[in-house]
Amino acid sequence: MKKKIAFFDSGIGGLTVLHKALHQFPEEAFLYYADTLHVPYGTKSADEVRGHIFNCVEAIVQENVKAIVIACNTATSLTVKDLRAKYDIPVIGMEPAVKPAVEMNRRSGKRVLVFATALTLSQTKYHELVSRVDDHHSVDSIPLPELVEWCEQLDFDPQKIAAYFRLKLADFDLDLYGTVVLGCTHYPFYTSILRTVLSDHIQIIDGSTGTVNRLKQLLGLTDQKGVWTEDKVTFLSSSGRPEDQENMRIALNYLEKH
Repeated sequence: MKKKIAFFDSGIGGLTVLHKALHQFPEEAFLYYADTLHVPYGTKSADEVRGHIFNCVEAIVQENVKAIVIACNTATSLTVKDLRAKYDIPVIGMEPAVKPAVEMNRRSGKRVLVFATALTLSQTKYHELVSRVDDHHSVDSIPLPELVEWCEQLDFDPQKIAAYFRLKLADFDLDLYGTVVLGCTHYPFYTSILRTVLSDHIQIIDGSTGTVNRLKQLLGLTDQKGVWTEDKVTFLSSSGRPEDQENMRIALNYLEKH
């Protein structure tokens, strides 16, 4: 039986990373595991979230997997070092794409705005990342917790979400910014809506490309031709509810269309 590449997130956000991997490696077999019993993570305590993650990963490694992608910035910052120490398969984490964003704006002098969960923004790992790459103090951040909840509800209403973005960005002079970093894997579900709110000069990036390239490197994969099909993905959740699996399928197909 072919070993799967596992992707883990608190909910459906990590599908944005899986979607990129599906396009790059359509011949691989994948497993997607969502901790739907405990989503969202961003509003919980670090210790509570850490316990949930370890329980879920233990369930994942029983499923004949050859690597695990922690497709959640919050979960990565809390547990990736410990998970790598505990398991003998590759564990690939994520971090907000602050470094490439800073490098993109180095010549223009524009600022970087990071969207993330409050828990990610509170972690030492995030502050160390910014301190390491932000030598001109050009990075600002803002938590957008509502997006995770709406995403989990499959709420992609363009008028509602656009109005939310405008409200949250009202205090920012967007002419000063060159890049917005989507530092939560749920947020790319809303990229097309965010694009209608931001000026054309502002680029939108996330960490999924770097994560999938790291997966490619660690497993010695090569880019594959072909079109991915849904039967390449096994959907599991901590709740075991059939409706959770169905929501994952709906969300993955939404990404393909948008």
